[in-house]
Amino acid sequence: MSFFAYPGRTSSLVPDGCEVVLLAETGQDVAAALEALADRVAADTAPELAACGPAVPEPGPLNLANLPAAIASTLPDGAVVVDEANTSGLGLPTALARAARHTLLTLTGGAIGQGMPVATGAAIAAPDRAVLNLEADGSALYTIQSLWTQARERSNITTVVLNNSAYAILRMELARTGASDTPGAASARMLDLSDPTPDFVHLATGLGVSASRATTAEELADQLTAAYAEPGPHLIEAIVPPIL
Repeated sequence: MSFFAYPGRTSSLVPDGCEVVLLAETGQDVAAALEALADRVAADTAPELAACGPAVPEPGPLNLANLPAAIASTLPDGAVVVDEANTSGLGLPTALARAARHTLLTLTGGAIGQGMPVATGAAIAAPDRAVLNLEADGSALYTIQSLWTQARERSNITTVVLNNSAYAILRMELARTGASDTPGAASARMLDLSDPTPDFVHLATGLGVSASRATTAEELADQLTAAYAEPGPHLIEAIVPPIL
């Protein structure tokens, strides 16, 4: 099912005539189920492995291509990745497929703001694993107080706030409703975060979390590497362009 309902559109994402087959229930061994399926459909076929190692990020200002590459290329082995990057993370699945082995926790519904609390819980549940929280700026404002808990618990969490100065995901959903090709001034202002633009470096340090700002792929990669090497929580404010 789709997160939201739109006028005149079905909420089911399954095409007509398509049969859905459940491979494994929640709590079952998904990897073993996939191996069994492979043995049934192509028992004598050698696997074609994807290219090893993450892509090297192109240098320069952060964009939707070099940002996920910088994240994937620096990810420690065994990390927990909490993904609430929303519109700024469109390239993450492809990039993370070639990253070090990790656990991925992502959105389970249409609400926003779960990333920081989920990252906090992951760090408490698995204190020997690095936790990376990829957090959209609009979503971060829903649960920013989680940073104080991370500081209090001295959790090994690196939060990357993707700051595009907008509720870009809500702009996208507004466009999908078909309400208007061009939102009015009042609607546009409700989804804008540039008047004023939140300063997440100051917000984080005020809540006890070390923070820095990255505007290029090189800066982001360097700051991620430094954050993973030091215990406790860190926040990196990554300045990215809006897609809408």
